[in-house]
Amino acid sequence: MRLWRYGPDLLLGLAVAGYGFSEANRFVVESTTSIHRVELAVVLTAASVALFRILPGAALGIAWVTALFQFTGGPPALMAQLSFGLVAYGAARHGDRTVLWLSGLSLPCGAVMAMLLILRRGIDLTSPLADLVRPLGALHLASLTLVGAALLAVVAVPWLIGLLQRVRIKAERDQAQAEARRLRAEIERTQAQEIAELRDGQARLARDVHDVVGHSLAVILVQAESAQFLPQTDTAAMRRTMENIAASARQSLREVREVLASTMDDGQHPAAAPTGSLDSLLDSVGTAGSPLRSTVQGRPRPLPPELEAVAFRVLQEMLTNALKHGRRGEPVLVERHWADTLRMEVRNTVADGPTGPDGARGPVDGKRHGSGINGMRRRLDAVGGRLDVRCAEGPDTGPVFTATAWMPLRAGGTV
Repeated sequence: MRLWRYGPDLLLGLAVAGYGFSEANRFVVESTTSIHRVELAVVLTAASVALFRILPGAALGIAWVTALFQFTGGPPALMAQLSFGLVAYGAARHGDRTVLWLSGLSLPCGAVMAMLLILRRGIDLTSPLADLVRPLGALHLASLTLVGAALLAVVAVPWLIGLLQRVRIKAERDQAQAEARRLRAEIERTQAQEIAELRDGQARLARDVHDVVGHSLAVILVQAESAQFLPQTDTAAMRRTMENIAASARQSLREVREVLASTMDDGQHPAAAPTGSLDSLLDSVGTAGSPLRSTVQGRPRPLPPELEAVAFRVLQEMLTNALKHGRRGEPVLVERHWADTLRMEVRNTVADGPTGPDGARGPVDGKRHGSGINGMRRRLDAVGGRLDVRCAEGPDTGPVFTATAWMPLRAGGTV
């Protein structure tokens, strides 16, 4: 605690002591009260005033000790004791809750005690109020009530001022704390939003890379496996297969670079636009050597960039799953239906045999939703579409896996 801040209080206490000692020196000779008792009352009064801010509880206690000392045989009331109004102010403004309540209860009690003290012992006869208080005993009840109210006002008005300042400062402090909490909540909300956007960008990047790399590797895998069954003397077919593998690898590398570059544009993580059409995806499966049957119903139409990206990535993942989990030699059936919604459906016969450690081969039952299926759902949900995947036993071919996606083509539509 910085005591130098309370230097004015100490000076105020010294001023009260100086005025009180001047009253003591002018104390009339006729009084039977010892001058030392008056000086003690002055010292106690000055001490309570000096402590009204630094120790308001102690100041209130000293004021009560002074009053009791005077009431039980000490000197009469002094003009210097009007400074008890500062003690009341300090108790209301700077005291804790207990001191505040005790000071409030002290107001009427102190006023009554002061009036009784004046009635019994008078006031310093050399003070300006001596002529007014000397005949109090002969005054009627209304005048006594008026004097009591005046004595009460001496301490009550400063106490009320201190209470109002206490309430005002507390309200300002509460408002400042509320503003600080609001700012902290705003900062936390902004940070949470930035983290969510970062995670969303990371998830989008992971989905794009998964779709691009997964599809290209599936195409390359089919081409590499088909090359094993080419005659060793058919070098032209072997060369075409290797060219197809190289072209697929180059296309995959180009798309991965575009996906990674898209995450650096102004830090907004926009979705990477595909570098091809839906038909080009079907052509890539055909060049891989896997049989494919495609049908189109309705009239195809140009799509907005955001819908085109979703349709491309979803169909890409469907074909990737068909190539990875489909039975070799069995055709992949692709159907596109254009209306108010674009419905894309891919069916393939599931390969026989147990599932491998990497889950790339073996039967798929529709309950095993990997990251690819979850990624398709998220993409379609973002544009109001939906996805259905199921695996059913075919009549002759065995289990058939079917993935169907619906995507609205009208603005704001949902399916």
